[in-house]
Amino acid sequence: MLLRSKTKELLQTRELTKKQIDNTILNKQEMDNKTTILKSYPQRLVLELTNACNLKCIMCGRDEAEFNPTVFKLDYLKKMEHLLYTIEEVTLFGWGEPTMHPNFIDILKYLNDFPVRKYFVTNGMRLDKIKNALFDYRVDIMAISLDGAKAETNDRIRYGGNFDIIIKNIRDIVKEKKERNLNYPYMNFVMALMDSNIEELPKLIELAFDIGLEEVKGVYLTVFTDSLLNETLYNKQDKVIKIFDEALELANKLNIKLKLPFIQGYDIAEDKYHKDCFVAWRDFFLASDGYVRPCQSTALKFLNFENYDNFEDMWNSKEFQEFRKNVNDSNKMCDECKRCFQSSHANWNNELSFIQINQQFAPEWEK
Repeated sequence: MLLRSKTKELLQTRELTKKQIDNTILNKQEMDNKTTILKSYPQRLVLELTNACNLKCIMCGRDEAEFNPTVFKLDYLKKMEHLLYTIEEVTLFGWGEPTMHPNFIDILKYLNDFPVRKYFVTNGMRLDKIKNALFDYRVDIMAISLDGAKAETNDRIRYGGNFDIIIKNIRDIVKEKKERNLNYPYMNFVMALMDSNIEELPKLIELAFDIGLEEVKGVYLTVFTDSLLNETLYNKQDKVIKIFDEALELANKLNIKLKLPFIQGYDIAEDKYHKDCFVAWRDFFLASDGYVRPCQSTALKFLNFENYDNFEDMWNSKEFQEFRKNVNDSNKMCDECKRCFQSSHANWNNELSFIQINQQFAPEWEK
């Protein structure tokens, strides 16, 4: 089954409460109406737990900046506790590896007292340390970044990672999931597609099937440095189409969900800067340095979380209002949005979605 990265819809893995359903319905209505002052809460909180990482991937923009590691304060989450009865999901995702947060398991435990989905993205190297917590505190969705179907490829790209350890960790989790007769966590592989690894996409689908994962997702590499220009898939449509067709045929055969970006030249955004963006309605992104941003894929700062006493004042601040008003207006959107590389909203017809050399693409963290 071929999927596209969705914007309005979030993956449903558990039954929602009436309060959550009502909020999501209102939130979608306000999206469609392009409302700037919202009565609804977001559908999810996206929390960057840290900008630190235990790997040094060759393509990661965070390695092009000098900064001091930051760690998400638990007080931030408690300040938004009243939202956790109304929103659908808390996603632990950002520029760093979330499981490196010293209180990662405590955060899962805290969230388990509320009816929210728990979702995080990981490089998989620390899964052995948190395996029991995945089940004890019901992690609903877990995405594992893997950039090759064999150790040689993945470990070259994701420097410091160990393919064999990651696969063993995932197999152990799948085994435990079966032994406990549970349907969570829903797990998928996420692969950064580049010239030197895209041919392994079908093999990654076979690996997912062999292990017992439900889905494989591919996202195009965005190049931040001259040294990786040879890895971009920009203007390599023939190669991409061939491999995507092979991958889809295999995924259908093995009953693996396959999520892929549009082929360059066929993106539904046509000649726009980006697809219609809904992040400032659907999501509230709070970075580990305490700054609220529209999404993870921008350096644009809205406000400092610590300067506000309540969530509502932030959610309908002038910064959010202006962003909602302008984000889909080609004449008024900010320059960063014009070169969007966020996997769900980027226009993959545009060169700037693939190549961000000499652009401001990452937050300016404190040094």
